[in-house]
Amino acid sequence: MAAVDTARARARAVLRLRGRAVAAAALPAACAVVLLVGRFTGRIGAAGSPDAPLWDGIRWAVGAVAAATLLLAAMVARAHRRAVPPVTPAVPLTRADAPELYRLIEELADRLDVPAPAAIALTPDCDSWLEEPHRPGRRAVPGAPVLVIGSPFLWWMRAGELRALLAPVVAGTAAAADPDIAAARRWLRTLDAALGDRRRGPAALVDRIDRCLLGACREHSAELEHAVAAWASEQAKAVDYGLRIAAQEQVGLAYAGWDRLLTRVALPAWRLGRHPSHLNAGVVAALTELSRRDRLADGYGNRLGDRPACDLLEEPGLVDTRVSRLAAELLHEEPPGGWQPLDWEDYPEQVVDHGWREHAAALQAALGDDHPHTGPALDKLLARLAAGEAETLAAALAGGVARAAEVAPPLPPVRSGRDLLVDHLSATVCCAAVDAGTASPGLDWLDGPVLLSRAAPRAGLAPAVAAAAEAGQDGPLRAWLERAGVRLERPVRLSG
Repeated sequence: MAAVDTARARARAVLRLRGRAVAAAALPAACAVVLLVGRFTGRIGAAGSPDAPLWDGIRWAVGAVAAATLLLAAMVARAHRRAVPPVTPAVPLTRADAPELYRLIEELADRLDVPAPAAIALTPDCDSWLEEPHRPGRRAVPGAPVLVIGSPFLWWMRAGELRALLAPVVAGTAAAADPDIAAARRWLRTLDAALGDRRRGPAALVDRIDRCLLGACREHSAELEHAVAAWASEQAKAVDYGLRIAAQEQVGLAYAGWDRLLTRVALPAWRLGRHPSHLNAGVVAALTELSRRDRLADGYGNRLGDRPACDLLEEPGLVDTRVSRLAAELLHEEPPGGWQPLDWEDYPEQVVDHGWREHAAALQAALGDDHPHTGPALDKLLARLAAGEAETLAAALAGGVARAAEVAPPLPPVRSGRDLLVDHLSATVCCAAVDAGTASPGLDWLDGPVLLSRAAPRAGLAPAVAAAAEAGQDGPLRAWLERAGVRLERPVRLSG
């Protein structure tokens, strides 16, 4: 119980600092009242007494300080009333959306002998926590927090693993229900939120006061959260402790798969204004592919017999769609035309092929050609690279991307011209191979857009393109194109 006592002691230390701040604001006013009462009762600076002028001056000075202090205190109180702590964007799950998940969490809370969370929400991240609702006012009654669960956990983990993983998180509701801890946390969140608005002039004093108060509370706040975490961890040891160790291994794997899916697979779609509708199903596919290629996911097959946690949802597909849309909104700027949902089966055509042809069109513009439906012919393009025009083309591509970024900020950050040239040349070659009928656009769950070629090995394309773009050595790329059955004199189509 040492962690419990430490948490409460730190919370009370924070509340004492709050009390001292209130007392400091009220002290000048209290002194002014005492001096005024003393004047009217004749006990301090009575009229006609030799020291009356001195006490009158003191009364005026203290009254002015009290008025200024009360005005500043009112400004601070007003800023605190208006401050709203930020809430992490999440997809709420009602009991109708996930009755079995609610039942699992409530049974877990009952085993831990702690209050059950008030609600459940999903976030497109590999983390889970308790989100305490904001209730303004010093005497707000502590309420049960919302349990926020990282959505990849639901799709990748088994139901038993998820319960074990969430046990320490759910155990934290006991601390959230403690009046002192809840009040201390609420005041700290209010101070932090009040600092979010920059003020100027006399109102800037409010920021300085809040910053000083936060600085005074920093050590107590950190030790409070450490003690609460230790408290929750100690409570959770009685529930699925052995399974939790195995579940923690899956957390790292889920994080790696989720990060790779977002950067390699989802990002190319977001850049084109499409958002994949089932990212969480995609991370399962990505991790399954990883288990096939690498021993990092060894043992995945043994887990398939257990019930997946997403089965605790009534309609996992609809929930996945809502979470996937939130991920796009949080991690990428909305395109000018708005988001368009995308199914995984349409990814090769709408993202891979479309993206390649947009790159081919940009390369055509850099070459100075002006044909509305056809792009550059590869023989002329490779001849210009062999003639040493790579730097010129790279500069033209970088300039075009920079101009487009000014008009459409959702475009990716401007990269170096040489990198852009490699990307655009590779895309143009892929378009030519698709047009020749010997290859097709595809989706690799770990690498994103890929060329599926039946005639030439995919592994040989990247080094051949790099040699042509960076050193003007077009021989390897010409050989690869010949194996792929591509006619170099044929212009590349700019539409699929």
